[in-house]
Amino acid sequence: MTQHAAPNPGASSSARPAARHQGWVTGGVVFAGVLMLINGALAVLQGIAAIAEDDVYARIGTYVYEMNLTGWGILHVVLGALVLVTGFGLLRDMAWARFTGIALASLSLVAQFLFLPYAPVWSVIQMAIDVFVIWALASRQDETSPGRAV
Repeated sequence: MTQHAAPNPGASSSARPAARHQGWVTGGVVFAGVLMLINGALAVLQGIAAIAEDDVYARIGTYVYEMNLTGWGILHVVLGALVLVTGFGLLRDMAWARFTGIALASLSLVAQFLFLPYAPVWSVIQMAIDVFVIWALASRQDETSPGRAV
């Protein structure tokens, strides 16, 4: 008959939740990277559509922040290309991509808010995705961060 030693509940209980949380947040960062890839590609296509023909989008009512569609198209193409590259950097786990991703998702959030009169439903969906991306990138903790429990 063999006796099994009881695990030390104090040692395993503090390490287990941190590891579980870290894995979940890391998965969120990977998902944020994929979302940034998709949003970047779609923003580039949205920008090309705005540049190609001005009758693709029709403004709903009057709006304080009016810009012609060619200007919006150029903005979406440039921002979308930067988001696409940053999403690829996130999937490669590059350190610069986290901070750049937060900044670009914030800019995308503002740009989509200003683009509401042209594509209201799509803008609201992209704004929600940008909020998730910001949360996922801001909540990830590195293994060497000072606040992390070991």
